[in-house]
Amino acid sequence: MDRGRGEALTVRVALERLKAAQKPSAGTPLYSRIVNRPVGRVFAAVAATSGLGPNAVSLISSAFSLTGIALVAFGSPSVALGLLVALLLVVGYALDSADGQVARLTGKGSVTGEWLDHMLDAVKIACLHAAVAWSALHHAQTTTPVAIALGFGIVAFVTFFGMILTDQLRRAAGVPKAEAASTGSDLLRALVVLPSDYGVLCLAFLLFGLPTAFYTVYGLLGAGTAVLLVVAVARWHAQLHHVDDARRSS
Repeated sequence: MDRGRGEALTVRVALERLKAAQKPSAGTPLYSRIVNRPVGRVFAAVAATSGLGPNAVSLISSAFSLTGIALVAFGSPSVALGLLVALLLVVGYALDSADGQVARLTGKGSVTGEWLDHMLDAVKIACLHAAVAWSALHHAQTTTPVAIALGFGIVAFVTFFGMILTDQLRRAAGVPKAEAASTGSDLLRALVVLPSDYGVLCLAFLLFGLPTAFYTVYGLLGAGTAVLLVVAVARWHAQLHHVDDARRSS
């Protein structure tokens, strides 16, 4: 029995509450918005009704993701392996969305939990691209895929660090995250930033058994992410500069 609401916390009840307590979708890439969050919501409802806390969900998420990453690094590329890796990464990503939803649903969110989530994300991002580079080093015909993976890894990690740091500095200054100007412009932005969507990267591993196709798609995602990083750095700098100006004027 859920004493706070006077009703049993079933999966159905949990889903209803989660739908009413979602994070703003403004600026969220399309896959994460229409696939990952809804799937994560189902995982969160099941986890909460099973007694799992947000930290446990974070660790389970990492277990799926790191298993897939290990298969990339040490497995021999094949169509079957690509399907398995993509499945593990997609499930891990959905569970990564679920941990925060479990925290909101159960009221068990904590600074420690947020720290754990970010630390595990950092490990996942660094290891995934390192695993691709290691696989390419052993199986690719040239060193070009190795260079692409190393470059993508740098871009992805700097993007993650910049996003988290900027968000923390904004929050410390009491500046809320900006909402999209309109539904139309927000949808357009969700499409434009798809190359940087981790869920799209997970799906790219469906091609892992087809090296030419995989490294082409992987490289294009890396290039798109690099372009988006340049744009994001300019935007983050402008936002924080505005915070500094506001502090000086006050």
